[in-house]
Amino acid sequence: MYEVLVLCQNTAYNSNTKADERSERRHRDSFGISEGCESCSEESSSSCSSDDSDEDSSPLPTTLPIIHTNGQVYTYPDGKAGMATCEMCGMVGVRDAFYSKTKRFCSVSCSRSYSSNSKKASIMARLQGKPPTKKAKVLQKQPLMAKLAAYSQNQNNQQSQVKTKAAVPLDSFDWGNYIGSGDLMGAPVSCFKHVPMGTSWDDITEGIRVEVLNSDSSLPMKVYWIASIIKLAGFKALLRYEGFDSDSGQDFWSNLCVPDIHAVGWCASGGKPLVPPKSIQHKVTNWKAFLVKRLTGAKTLPSDFSTKVQESMQFPFKKLMRVEVVDKAHLCRTRVALVQQVIGGRLRLVYEESQDGSDDFWCHMYSPLIHTIGWSRSIGHRFKRSDVAKKLDGQVDAPGQLFAKVKDVDQSGEWFKDGMKLEAIDPLNLSAICVATVRKVLADGYLMIGIDGSEAADGSDWFCYHGTSPSIFPAGFCEINSIELTPPRGYTKLPFRWFDYLRETSSVAAPVKLFNKDVPNHGFVPGMKLEAVDLMEPRLVCVATVTRIVHRLLRIHFDGWEDEYDQWVDCESPDLYPVGWCQLTGYQLQPPAMQVRCHVCFLATNHKYIQLKRKHVIRIVLKRELSCCY
Repeated sequence: MYEVLVLCQNTAYNSNTKADERSERRHRDSFGISEGCESCSEESSSSCSSDDSDEDSSPLPTTLPIIHTNGQVYTYPDGKAGMATCEMCGMVGVRDAFYSKTKRFCSVSCSRSYSSNSKKASIMARLQGKPPTKKAKVLQKQPLMAKLAAYSQNQNNQQSQVKTKAAVPLDSFDWGNYIGSGDLMGAPVSCFKHVPMGTSWDDITEGIRVEVLNSDSSLPMKVYWIASIIKLAGFKALLRYEGFDSDSGQDFWSNLCVPDIHAVGWCASGGKPLVPPKSIQHKVTNWKAFLVKRLTGAKTLPSDFSTKVQESMQFPFKKLMRVEVVDKAHLCRTRVALVQQVIGGRLRLVYEESQDGSDDFWCHMYSPLIHTIGWSRSIGHRFKRSDVAKKLDGQVDAPGQLFAKVKDVDQSGEWFKDGMKLEAIDPLNLSAICVATVRKVLADGYLMIGIDGSEAADGSDWFCYHGTSPSIFPAGFCEINSIELTPPRGYTKLPFRWFDYLRETSSVAAPVKLFNKDVPNHGFVPGMKLEAVDLMEPRLVCVATVTRIVHRLLRIHFDGWEDEYDQWVDCESPDLYPVGWCQLTGYQLQPPAMQVRCHVCFLATNHKYIQLKRKHVIRIVLKRELSCCY
């Protein structure tokens, strides 16, 4: 025997005005249109006194909708007679909950309205000599979140077509089991402004209620129940069905942005049945009163949450748009590339001269490595001209407004000069901050940087950073912040001291005031879990942890790998994503590697780039070998 609750009126949400608060007090504990507030409240207190003692009373964001339980509740005794559609308003609901013996209408109001309209239509038809019209069909639109599910599946299909070095099934890694209900925490979505919902997540907190699929039901149709958010980790939420109180045995993890997660009231507006889980059905004799007491005054998702998710999943870059992107074989120059895929804002770019499409490069659409066509020429950056004579059909230069903007700088005053010394993250070994030199000052605030002691004679390993880049630092930054500074290769006077080095090289350090000193309130703390791009193999997004924070600089550790593969990344990097981002967008997530010790002998070489690339190839091979374990 099941008791099914159907909220047949649209759930109303109050504003934060005093008038609404007074109205809330007057109507508190009232689902009823036909039932009085007092009787419902009394029924609630008598039947639910033992079921809600553990109710969380912690304050919730005032900007979230407050639930008003002022809809009408019907009781459906057996749950087997099926559903019905109101012939007046089109509302879908449980058949036995409908009005009249014929079950044609959801309420007395609809029955009377239909009768009145029918009489008018019949009179008009007779006056005009027309036969009575047939009943109009009620069209049901495809749910918005179903479209999102189709979008995610399409993105998944796209990426599966790309050749992979470490193919891991999309659902092989379970963030829920990995984080669990303990002390591990995921970075909040609000830390990642570049991801879907990144600017709309501040109010999503523990304790709010949602409507979710009821997986503990033997009914033949989809049914739903109310759940509370117990813990948040990125897009993922640990949920607990209402009625389980402090019992965590049936808690489950779900992505809040995927289908079948809805604001309270969604079932009411769509006529979906609310069914308590089978395992706790016996605990409460009056589920109506139980929900009255539990939900009145609680918070839920914004009513337009699904719409915002859908809108935030739209990306401006399209297939066959042309961009300039760094040449991965020669970092000192750029090449023309074509957008081949867009997955969650990440772009798969194929260099224009690639015949078979295999010469590609992955980056986010807000990456500082991509630019509009003509950018290199405008600032004096090296550029490899393409042998392709003309554009193919459908190709178009990506509009300039689609790219990430950099700060305007005044180079007419005090600015960086050729030969100035500084500290910089090595783009070929992102775990290291090295002694570096400004090799060339370009236009619009851009600089060509070289790593001291490791530069090629022709400057082919110089790389471009903007003067405001968070990846370059004044001399002494590492010492002040207790970070190991990598000295120039072959430099023997250790420990390294800037004063001695500047004197020996007859150089000057770049003035401290030229560097970016802005530190945003990013929200990261050490220990937070996230999904991060392996920038040495930028196609891969991996399970990772923030292990250290220095101002706006984050030390990212790839779970299961040794510390030498850690990477220094800016807190606003578009290559960092919250837990659940891969699942939401359909991108492939690389699980943590097993703790495997592999002794490898590297060929003796003085070229760090070759050594690092060989070392990284071994890492990719290990990923391929370990993928079968997940």
